[in-house]
Amino acid sequence: VALGLYFPRREYMENVYIDGPAGMPLLRIHALRDSHEEVAHFHLCQNLIISRTRSHENNWFQIREKTGLLYLSKSLDREDFNMLSVGNWMPLSKVMLYVFLSSHPFQEKECDSATRATVFLSLINATAPACSSLTARQLCFTEMDLSFHIKENKPPGTFHQLQLPSVHHLCQNLSISYKLLAAEGVPFRYNENTTSVRVTQRLDREERERYELIAKCTVREGFREMQVEVPFLVNVLDEDDSPPFLPNGTDTADAVVEFNRKEGTVLSTLTVYDADTTPIYPLESSRRKYTGTIITDDPWISETFRVEHIFDEIHFSPNGSQVRGTRHEY
Repeated sequence: VALGLYFPRREYMENVYIDGPAGMPLLRIHALRDSHEEVAHFHLCQNLIISRTRSHENNWFQIREKTGLLYLSKSLDREDFNMLSVGNWMPLSKVMLYVFLSSHPFQEKECDSATRATVFLSLINATAPACSSLTARQLCFTEMDLSFHIKENKPPGTFHQLQLPSVHHLCQNLSISYKLLAAEGVPFRYNENTTSVRVTQRLDREERERYELIAKCTVREGFREMQVEVPFLVNVLDEDDSPPFLPNGTDTADAVVEFNRKEGTVLSTLTVYDADTTPIYPLESSRRKYTGTIITDDPWISETFRVEHIFDEIHFSPNGSQVRGTRHEY
């Protein structure tokens, strides 16, 4: 089933300072494709969520439909800040925006697409700090973890940009460069010109479920140089594409039943492995996926014997990396 375009992360965060100029870039949102012919279109729902009970029409933020660049469409002044914050005594106000994704251009007010990401904006009651007062960590990375989810068996594509658009816009006298540190042969590429990271091939969760890389950033200002490194994690999301298998190839188990066996005596066991899925909760939904049945026309057998199904999570180790799966015992 083609589920369409999707976001490699469901949440984004950024700080917005008072009096930032109209057109100021804030952050870039990416989408990955389900099939080669898809083209991503981004759309903002025209409501800012201020709290559970309050929302406000969005007059300040806009997104470029084809690139996913979120920017200030109008300068946010103190009056705007006071209106959007609970009261003007607060130094910071958090608001929330929804970004929607579609493979076709959006019609007006189309805000019910299931494919959405949440953007948390911290509105700060101060002008942007001087670049020289920021730490390397603040200049290079947002407060969010660099953690992504990429579906297996999907086309390659760009899923993140390391350079922060707002810092690049405000701190042009600083030299900020990045590197992606990774073991040989991982399916990710960093482009120095665009600072973007791309998955270069279709992934297979049954081969590897998690990639742990490091993003390294170097900030140069005159003769001063600062470096910072943060984890860069990619989790591969499962698609149900591998059949269950039997450890020794046999799908039958013989049972010898002697007289005077007590109720609850185990007569025979059959084990089935599934590298594709892990136990999901509630447990009944995992149990319903596989059923064990005694095939018989004899009502006495049906009344006297039953198949019990227990299962637990196990780890497979293809290519030396751990992949979760399930062991079912009947």
